[in-house]
Amino acid sequence: MTRSTKKGPYVYEKLLLKIAGKKTSEAGVIKTWARDSQIAPEMVGFTFGVHNGREHVPVLVTEDMVGHRLGEFSLTRKFIRHGGKMQKEMETKAKESEIASAQAAKAAADAKTGGAKK
Repeated sequence: MTRSTKKGPYVYEKLLLKIAGKKTSEAGVIKTWARDSQIAPEMVGFTFGVHNGREHVPVLVTEDMVGHRLGEFSLTRKFIRHGGKMQKEMETKAKESEIASAQAAKAAADAKTGGAKK
């Protein structure tokens, strides 16, 4: 649900105070827990360390992010992978093909250098 237009965007005031009068290059990472704060145009170029519940994830604000919330760019859940028998088979096939291609490249390199020595 979007915020009412008559209320205006919610921007955490302390964040604006932290970046006031600073240049983007000298500010470094600005730590914040305000995941619900919207990104204002004044924040473009700054790097914010947005807390995800465990650590501060660095988020470099660009022009495309204006209007979005800081929490959208700091995920709270870590996706590992989908499991199951098919997934394991696919991983083993990928690993085998990677090994085969590495061996073929090594054989080609050996053939190239072996021909030059003779």
